[in-house]
Amino acid sequence: MWDSHKKGYKAWLQLEKSLSDHSVSAYLSDLEKLTQYFQSAELKISPREVRLKHLQKFTAFLNDLGMSATSQARIISGIRSFFDYCVAENIVENDPTLLLEAPKTRRKLPDTLSVDEVEQIISTIDLSTPEGTRNKAILETMYSCGLRVSELVNLKISQFYPDLGFIRVTGKGDKERLIPIGNTAVKHVKIYLKTVRPHIDIAGGQEDFLFLNRRGSKLSRVMIFLVLKDLAKKAGISKVISPHTLRHSFATHLVEGGADLRAVQEMLGHESITTTEIYTHLDRDYLRATLQQFHPAYKK
Repeated sequence: MWDSHKKGYKAWLQLEKSLSDHSVSAYLSDLEKLTQYFQSAELKISPREVRLKHLQKFTAFLNDLGMSATSQARIISGIRSFFDYCVAENIVENDPTLLLEAPKTRRKLPDTLSVDEVEQIISTIDLSTPEGTRNKAILETMYSCGLRVSELVNLKISQFYPDLGFIRVTGKGDKERLIPIGNTAVKHVKIYLKTVRPHIDIAGGQEDFLFLNRRGSKLSRVMIFLVLKDLAKKAGISKVISPHTLRHSFATHLVEGGADLRAVQEMLGHESITTTEIYTHLDRDYLRATLQQFHPAYKK
């Protein structure tokens, strides 16, 4: 009963929404949980027959399983997406998810580094080695552009436009975007390209990747994590740091500096502005200090 709808939904996610294979699998998995629930409850109903009461019982079932609020919300998001498809394709007349409430989840503020901490980490790099010269270019690029680690390791020379001050990045869902790159990052990428990369024996098919390891292949995401973790330790920073921390810091520093949220959204490659809005929930100490410095009531 549901198989043909699942096939159509899969094609819709791939073609209309341009989602990655990983995202498509996740959405289909959410839908599969719903249909499995219907089977276990012996509910032989089609998408057209699904009502709000059925979905409310499904969410109660997920809660009884002991599933976290975050996981429940993720599954409900997938079910909403399926019925968006059903409405778009005239499979259903009314969307049964419109009044469906997801469990409230506390959105965790991302860990960030201060500007000084970013500079401390970068300053610990040993520039007397080829790897150090490469790592300097990597960190300057990540922080300058707010890249995901997957975008960094897949960045190509042909996507680097130093004269224009931009890089072209392939992000989630294979969507491309242009991001400005700072002068300092451009300078260190050029140094790496001129002094280090020509001496690497590049593996076949890896010629266009910008950052390479000693064996001439593109870097792994784990490698970037280990490099950053080691540098943070040398800098004496005890925070739990990952490559994503630099991306969070990039966004937070922009918003703290007064950058337009839409511009930050574009640079980060967020599909929804609500994803970017997390960066408006800034550190309380920062907000308090701002009030004390600028609000007249604090100057009395």
